[in-house]
Amino acid sequence: MFDAFYNFHATPFGRDIAVASLYRDNDRNEIVERLKHAAYRQLFAVLTGESGSGKTTLLRRFNDEVASSGFMTIYISDSKLTPRHFYKGILEQLGFEAKYFRGDAKSQLHKEVEIMKAVHNISPVLIVDEAHLLARDMLEEVRFLLNLKMDSQSPMALILAGQSELWDKLRLQSHAAIRQRIDIQCHTAKLDLAATAAYIKSHLAFAGCDNDIFSDAAVDEIFKFSGGVLRLINKAATASLLYGAQNHKNIIDDRMVKLVVDSELA
Repeated sequence: MFDAFYNFHATPFGRDIAVASLYRDNDRNEIVERLKHAAYRQLFAVLTGESGSGKTTLLRRFNDEVASSGFMTIYISDSKLTPRHFYKGILEQLGFEAKYFRGDAKSQLHKEVEIMKAVHNISPVLIVDEAHLLARDMLEEVRFLLNLKMDSQSPMALILAGQSELWDKLRLQSHAAIRQRIDIQCHTAKLDLAATAAYIKSHLAFAGCDNDIFSDAAVDEIFKFSGGVLRLINKAATASLLYGAQNHKNIIDDRMVKLVVDSELA
C-alpha cells in the first residue's frame, strides 16, 4: 500500500532485497571476507549474533559472492537435527542418496566430496544455521566431520551460525575439542545511531526513493526502539511507512514513530 504512495519501485524493508542491494558497512564487509577466507582455506568458522542482527542475510551475501568461484554451498537449518539426518541432508543437497547407517553415510560423504574436488574442481561449503539449538551429540558430530586423514585436513569448509548463546555452549569444557578446532570467529554487532540512519537511507534508495522520508528525530526514535537490531529497524520503518501512507504524510516525524511503536510494536 505505501509503495504507491511514496512512489517506491520496490519494498524497502522486506526480506527479499537482492544481495547486490543489501546494506553494507565495514563490519559486515569484514565478516563476509572472513567467511570467504574460510571457504578458500577449508576452515571452520563460527558466526554469532543476537536474533535479528542479520546473520542469515550475511550468509546470503557470502553465498552469492562465492557461487561463481568453484564453491557449492550446502545450507542446513534444523533445530532437531540428528547425526543420521545430518549426513542424509548434506548428501541429498549434493545430489546423492545417503546410505542408511550414519557411519556408512559419513564415509560416503567423504568419498563424494573428494571426487567433487578432484574431478569437478568444486569445493563444498557447509553452513549449519541456528546452531545454538543443536544438541550435544550434533555438536560432537561436527567435530567428527572435520576429521579426515588422521585429522590432517578437513573435507570441506564449515560455518556454524547461531545466536550468541552458541558461544555459551562452546565454552563448556565438554566442547573443548570442537572449540579448539575453530579457525575464525565472527560476530554481528548492532548498528549505532549513525549506521541506523545510513541503513534506512540505503534501503529507501533501493526502493527508488532519494527523499529523506524519515526526519532525523524519527530515525532517533527508530534507533531507540530497535537498539540497532536490523529486524526491529525493518519492523519500525515498515509500520511507520504504512501509517504515513494511510494518513497522507510525506514526511514521517518522531511523533508518528512513537505512536506506531506504542500502539503496534510495544
